[in-house]
Amino acid sequence: MNTLPTALEKYSKKIGATQRPFVRIHLEQADNLLPWNSKVGGAPYLPKGIPFPVNAEGVQLFFMAQVNFAEMPPLEGFPLKGILQFFIFDDGLYGLDFDEPEAQHNFRVLYYADPVTDSDALITDFTFLRSYGDDMPLKAGSEWAMRFQPDTGLMPESDFRFDGIFGEDFFARFGTDEWSIAEAYGKISDAAGHRVGGYAEFTQEDPRQPEDLMELLFQLDTDSKHGILWGDMGVANFFIRPEDLAQLNFSRVLYNWDCY
Repeated sequence: MNTLPTALEKYSKKIGATQRPFVRIHLEQADNLLPWNSKVGGAPYLPKGIPFPVNAEGVQLFFMAQVNFAEMPPLEGFPLKGILQFFIFDDGLYGLDFDEPEAQHNFRVLYYADPVTDSDALITDFTFLRSYGDDMPLKAGSEWAMRFQPDTGLMPESDFRFDGIFGEDFFARFGTDEWSIAEAYGKISDAAGHRVGGYAEFTQEDPRQPEDLMELLFQLDTDSKHGILWGDMGVANFFIRPEDLAQLNFSRVLYNWDCY
């Protein structure tokens, strides 16, 4: 655990108990990526005979990312194999529905439990895809390989569980040092960046509800170096209930993104 501010040392045990493993994702130049490799952008893994994902109106969705768990370090609660894919839409909200954030009308999360690694059995020509709008988090045609790094992180103040553990207005107890201590804690509990599992980053607020436990499945952050931008320096998160993850049921994933 990173060094705590002196004022927080007496809470170190409680803070340390929130530490969780996750897998950090670094994006790198995509050189000779195979269809089943983990990636952001580019073309998805798609077996022949399987239709390309469409929205509720039958319009082709936009492929955003896929994680091949066999390429990722093991993470408790997550599959050891299979490909998990994320598709969004090129409307003004990138497929997000504020009223029904789990309704996969304009986004889709798909899982292939036993992917084949035979290019002859896969669709590799995607010229049938439509043109997408220019104002998307990443440009059509851009492609980045994923490199995985095991890591751990502390619960950020923005997490919906934070007040229940530490009390409401936790940092107010430090009086005139409130903001400096909160800022210091924010740095050591930073949840920014691309990741699988662990804690999520928000620019606004956590959309989850305390009575309905959901954990971070996948996060794709703004990344100017790689041309990824969610609105005004925002971040996208996908959340799942632990029991659904255990059953490899990705039909009830909560999709959220926000920005400044």
